Amino acid sequence: MKVEHLKEFLIFGWKQALCCIFPVVIFMTLAISKVVHIDFIHRYDFILLVCILAQLLLVWSKLESVDELKVITLFHLIGLGLELYKVHMGSWSYPEEGWTKFGGVPLYSGFMYASVASYVCQAWKRFDLHLVHWPRTSIAVMIAVCIYANFFTHHFAYDIRWFLIAGLVILFYKTKVRFTVTTVPRQMPTMLSFALIAFFIWLAENISTFLGAWRYPDQEISWQIVHWGKITSWFLLVIITIISVAELKRIKYPEQVRGKVEKGASLK
Repeated sequence: MKVEHLKEFLIFGWKQALCCIFPVVIFMTLAISKVVHIDFIHRYDFILLVCILAQLLLVWSKLESVDELKVITLFHLIGLGLELYKVHMGSWSYPEEGWTKFGGVPLYSGFMYASVASYVCQAWKRFDLHLVHWPRTSIAVMIAVCIYANFFTHHFAYDIRWFLIAGLVILFYKTKVRFTVTTVPRQMPTMLSFALIAFFIWLAENISTFLGAWRYPDQEISWQIVHWGKITSWFLLVIITIISVAELKRIKYPEQVRGKVEKGASLK
């Protein structure tokens, strides 16, 4: 490996770590609260408090902008909606007590979805992301809505996730994500980037369930590895996140993306 390649790889790792500040805060809080028992506050409430303070500090330190906080808040609400439904349907549970727990769901759980949005927003600016051959807005939004709806409807209707994934392959087969670590622009297929992010979130999910963040039915007696099939769920959720961030950027900065929704153009 050449010295410049090694340097770029190390910088890439450092930037990725900076992109993961909020997710790391959540994991550290889960780990500490698992070991250290606090008498005057429930664990779930303590995690929520830390998440709120972390977000305020990130904005105060300008590591996150107010606009990015709005996106993260949006995904907190999207995540809570999904959590309330999934817990009601018995997909997973939060067995511990909490004052900020509604319908069996602690409010901090939405921050776990928000942390994915936080990562995407951080990566967008730190790696100067451009999406090339990005699909039309109407199509991208429609597929995102269908993906989100399927998380609800598959409990009483046919699960169409594999049809959705097939559609995504067709929709994004030409789409590339361009990024810059130091000075040289690189690119990779967006579908590969979606899959890689989903895989690492799945790894994080295994750590989270081990630390008692939530519990799947097959983990009631003892912890075991989260089923591989959950990677497809995270894959689809990652796509919802990236589509939402991309389209919100178009709305906020139309002068930067005017005419760039056409096939073959780039979205910054």
